[in-house]
Amino acid sequence: MIGLAPPEYDPAAPTTSETLPVGAPATVRAYVRELLRRHRKAFVLLVVVNTLAVTASMVGPYLLGGLVEGVSDDARELHLERTVGLFALALVVQAAFVHQVRLRGAMLGERMLADLREDFLVRSVGLPPGVLERAGTGDLLSRITTDIDRLANAMREAVPQLAIGVVWLALLVGGLTVAAPPLAPALLVAVPLLVVGCRWYFKRAPSAYRSEAAGYAAVAAALAETVDAGRTVEAHRLGARRVEQSERRIKEWTAWERYTLYLRSVLFPVINATHVTVLFSVLMIGGCFVLQGWIGVGQLTTGTLIAQMLVDPIGIILRWYDELQVAGVSLARLVGVRDIEPDAGDAGVAPDGRDVRADDVHFGYRKDVDVLREVSLAVAPGSRVALVGPSGAGKSTLGRLLAGIYGPRTGRVTLGGAELARMPAEGVRAHVALVNQEHHVFVGSLRDNLLLARAGAKDTELWAALGAVDAQTWARDLDEGLDTEVGSGGLSLTPAQAQQIALARLVLADPHTLVLDEATSLLDPRAARHLERSLSRVLEGRTVVAIAHRLHTAHDADVIAVVESGRISELGSHDELVRAQGAYAALWKSWHG
Repeated sequence: MIGLAPPEYDPAAPTTSETLPVGAPATVRAYVRELLRRHRKAFVLLVVVNTLAVTASMVGPYLLGGLVEGVSDDARELHLERTVGLFALALVVQAAFVHQVRLRGAMLGERMLADLREDFLVRSVGLPPGVLERAGTGDLLSRITTDIDRLANAMREAVPQLAIGVVWLALLVGGLTVAAPPLAPALLVAVPLLVVGCRWYFKRAPSAYRSEAAGYAAVAAALAETVDAGRTVEAHRLGARRVEQSERRIKEWTAWERYTLYLRSVLFPVINATHVTVLFSVLMIGGCFVLQGWIGVGQLTTGTLIAQMLVDPIGIILRWYDELQVAGVSLARLVGVRDIEPDAGDAGVAPDGRDVRADDVHFGYRKDVDVLREVSLAVAPGSRVALVGPSGAGKSTLGRLLAGIYGPRTGRVTLGGAELARMPAEGVRAHVALVNQEHHVFVGSLRDNLLLARAGAKDTELWAALGAVDAQTWARDLDEGLDTEVGSGGLSLTPAQAQQIALARLVLADPHTLVLDEATSLLDPRAARHLERSLSRVLEGRTVVAIAHRLHTAHDADVIAVVESGRISELGSHDELVRAQGAYAALWKSWHG
């Protein structure tokens, strides 16, 4: 078969960041087996009910074949009343069981879809934060939305319908073999046509659908990145370039859409030709057998009706198998997160102390391009360390390494002697927390927002946490108190109030080490001063690593580390570094004018 060639696809084009992996075939098969094990009782019940429905559907052809045989033999008694009664009973039984098949299939599909959504969410939340940061929002967003939507139809209908179709086909072939054994081989005439067409299609379809899904993810990533960085795009006059990039990715995506449509346009005529061939071969071969006296007219009638009934299960199997090709790609993308070690580490590793150390650390976001080089730093328990330096020197990256967000390429970052990269993410968060200018208010009550930090906290503890960050006054004034709905669709909070909620979560989580990345830098001066007073209460008694974009933050630190070009060039107290007349002294002098 010759036709439309698959479009050229540039694997470098879809994303500007490292995407989440796509599940290997073995991972997908293992997950499908796991789903079936979870719902094996419902699956077995579906097969049993479907078997009864198909068996009832074959009563009609058998009875009609008996009538035709009786007429051809000039039988005096056809027993029409009994035949009609049995046929009506079979129809009622078939209708009842078909209803159960549809009901049980829909229920099974919904339960499996719910499991898939929950599994993906739980697995994604458990991933190391650095993995999600490098993947970017576009790839994750397309999996949560587009891939889930594509799988919804497959889980609700494709999986149950495919099981129904396979059972249906097997029973009909078995029924034909029993009712008219010589006609069963006639079905084989259409097999070569079906096999050739399906082999051609399914050889090309999986990779085409994967490229189509990747193309859509690339479009989503481009749009999400442009919207998120809209002000930067406008400031640097990058609008035309971003539009060109989006148009190129849309063109690649639509090219794959057209190619997969072409594949289907070849498959469906092959299916229709198979149906015609099956019926034609049964009629022609059966007719010859009747003329030879090898079978009766009644057997031919029964065999022909059953052969006609084969159209439906074959159509169901191929239609939904095609749907599963699309769904399989989405499933592989969702199950791909299972190929990532959730915590990239060993749950048995536990810190023995609170000291944080970085030893000869090298780290880069891209392969062979290090942002940090030969970095060593010791943070004593209860001390305050400030990281200063010019923009782009690597301060925030070092802070994220010390917070356990990233793992070093080489070297070690340890907490109490235990490597952060080997500790479970939940274990790291229990000891170390990163506080930056990003604050999140989730849709729900104020109580729900706070309970994210400690699920079992009582209301008295929640109010104490709000009081610790100077948020109790405005929270008490809310009409419904802790039950007040906040976030989208609820009460709109100011940036300062939203950050106070984030700090209250920190109080509840109670980590002993905090990494601060200018948590107040995006607020107006009055709100920033108010929030800094709240923040100072949270910092009492804790180890603090502050990424100081403004040098007044560094002045009172116990130790100041000057980061330049990915290395720590100076280390000491404020007075020591000013006397040294080095890079920090120059920064301090320029900052003071």
